[in-house]
Amino acid sequence: MKRKVSVIVPYYKNLKYIFKCLQSIYDQNYKNLEIILVYDDDNKNDLRVIKKKFGKHKNFKIFVNYKNLGVSMSRNKGIKKAKGYYIAFLDSDDFWKKNKLKIQIKFMEKNNLDLSYTAYEILKSKRKIKHSVKKKYSYNDLIKKCDIGLSTVVMRSKMSGTGLFPNLKTQEDFALWLKYTRKKSKIMGINKYLSVWRDKPNSLSKNTIQKINDSFKVFYRLENKNLLVSFYYLFILSFNKLKKFFKISLLI
Repeated sequence: MKRKVSVIVPYYKNLKYIFKCLQSIYDQNYKNLEIILVYDDDNKNDLRVIKKKFGKHKNFKIFVNYKNLGVSMSRNKGIKKAKGYYIAFLDSDDFWKKNKLKIQIKFMEKNNLDLSYTAYEILKSKRKIKHSVKKKYSYNDLIKKCDIGLSTVVMRSKMSGTGLFPNLKTQEDFALWLKYTRKKSKIMGINKYLSVWRDKPNSLSKNTIQKINDSFKVFYRLENKNLLVSFYYLFILSFNKLKKFFKISLLI
């Protein structure tokens, strides 16, 4: 029997895109799933709409936060509630191709992996821009340029024992992938475009100052780099992100 995959979706004020996100999970041709939506919004109107649309599914579970905890703590809550052998992440404005999990789980089991990721498409102004990935990233690769997209990741649930997402507003996934890589976890990628990341003008990913601040926290506090080295890595990471931004902008 196929091993269960727990898909964790944090939700905050995103009714416009959540239906496509959730439907892309139910459209997967890998069917042994549980969907965990962590509702992190004080507005309960959206909750009623989501329940009406997807509440009929037995494998759909909603956990409501008593207050706004943010994406990191919401994902961690979902991880702790998960029953699957594997855990997958999908942000509420992103979506998957229908064969994503089937291809990825097969790849993980063939290579006995702790964590895998895939290439993805960036949806910007109704145009999809392809973003490829390397098969392997070393710690030194990732700390300078993190190309692992959160909504592409599937990992064994036991990985949560190595660490959970730190309580940051952004860059929380970057911090966790660095930690897993430093701990010598077995991680590999598939250069197939199986996920779609929606680049929205008002998305959290646009909060440049916050991302710079959180990146510095990752280097200085979490990775224990000294002040000078932290600023060096911050410069390199920011430069590479700028290159990616201009590359995407020129393709529009």
